[in-house]
Amino acid sequence: MTLATDLLAPAMKRCPLVAILRGVRPDEVEAIADAIIEAGFTMIEVPLNSPEPLESIARLAKRYGPQVLVGAGTVLSVADVVAVRDAGGRLIVSPNVNAEVIRASSGLVSLPGFFTPTEAFAAIEAGATGLKLFPADGASPAYLKAQCAVLPKGLPLLAVGGVTPDNLEQWAASGAHGAGLGSALYKAGQSAAQVGQQAQAFAKAAAAVALWQQG
Repeated sequence: MTLATDLLAPAMKRCPLVAILRGVRPDEVEAIADAIIEAGFTMIEVPLNSPEPLESIARLAKRYGPQVLVGAGTVLSVADVVAVRDAGGRLIVSPNVNAEVIRASSGLVSLPGFFTPTEAFAAIEAGATGLKLFPADGASPAYLKAQCAVLPKGLPLLAVGGVTPDNLEQWAASGAHGAGLGSALYKAGQSAAQVGQQAQAFAKAAAAVALWQQG
């Protein structure tokens, strides 16, 4: 059985950004995803409060196969995990720490949202693949840096909420290994061309961060 870390690590290495397509419709999801992937993204999340989210996830999983880590956001129950898995999703993203959801995601990439060290360690104990600081715009890069002092080294950490191409470097400097991108990347109703331009801006910022980190 493929380990979740074996799914997440190569995707993060190629591009440490998760495209969050909240509100996307199945009839438009492939064109929008094509534009995002063309920019270099390898992870796409369709929140379950989007229109027919499982249909969108199934379409993306079939279209891209193992080359793109596709899954769901706003996963709140074990039943949600099962439905996403059945649709072909391999990425389970939650806004909270629910140990049952994390354990049910065994074999899939589990990225629960945390805000406090207590939540972070509860998620780790339950078997989370990585963590997302959420909402990041309710905290600060300094807040994440303080938490990194006690969290396990090498544990994938994503900042989600309020991340832009302009502040991505600040989050990386504070310990974030990547980010989840919502309305700054995609808003319901935007065209594939517009989303593609925004994805290119994020990809350029991520590449600059990678070069800066290596320097």
